[in-house]
Parts: sequence; structure tokens; C-alpha cells
Amino acid sequence: MFVLIVGAGRVGSAVAKRALAAGHEVSVLDADPLSHERLDAGQTQSWEDSGGQFTVGTALEMDALIQAGVERADVFIASTAGDNTNLVIAQIAQKRFGIEKAIVRVMDPARAEWYGAQGLQTISPTKHAIEMFEGAFATGEA
Repeated sequence: MFVLIVGAGRVGSAVAKRALAAGHEVSVLDADPLSHERLDAGQTQSWEDSGGQFTVGTALEMDALIQAGVERADVFIASTAGDNTNLVIAQIAQKRFGIEKAIVRVMDPARAEWYGAQGLQTISPTKHAIEMFEGAFATGEA
């Protein structure tokens, strides 16, 4: 399976490493060339020597998405720091490139719910944190 991850922050790079270790073909796109260091951190060989691909570019630019491999991606993960960017690029991946499995990180729980109803698979860390706090409070555990 070919996985394209946009955003090589803590989440994106960790997911990329796990997907590559699981035997998937993985490409990462990030605007910051220094974010590549997260992909190499803790590894015995470089990201590329392990079989990964890294592209420097802005995800809102078609050329960068195409260079990163969006046209052949089976899974698209949008994990940049911005909800708006994540939502737009996930919709582009889904609607323009026909990627059915478009997963998007959305910090705003209300927006995550709305876009989820529109067909995007959303993950809201904020919603999960709220649920965990509520659960811990209700049971008296922390």
C-alpha cells in the first residue's frame, strides 16, 4: 500500500515511521526541509535508505502533491499544524485524485464532525482529549 503523509511534525513523522516499518511504501511531504530530521531520528539508517520518500514543498501546490506521489496514493494523511490546510488538501486528494482513504487531523471537534459527515475520515485530538478527561473525571481516575 502507498501512503502519502503531508506534515512531518511529531504525528506525521511517527505515523510515517510506523507505516514504513509495517511494510508500506511511504512518502512524506513537508514545507520545512529540516522536518526530515524527525524521520531520521532514532533510526539506524536514513529515511531514504529505509525506503521512504521525502519531498519538500507546500501541500497546497499541485506540483508538490504530484511530486510526492498523490496520483498513486492508496491512503492520504493530512497532519499539518493547520486545520484549514488539512481539510483542503484532504478534499483535493479525495475529490481530484480519487483517494478514498483520506484521513485528516482536525483540532476543532465541531469541524471534524461536520467534515466527517461530508465523507472525510477525521481525527480530532481535541475531541479525544476531552473524552479522556471526562472519563477520568467520571471514574475519579487521572
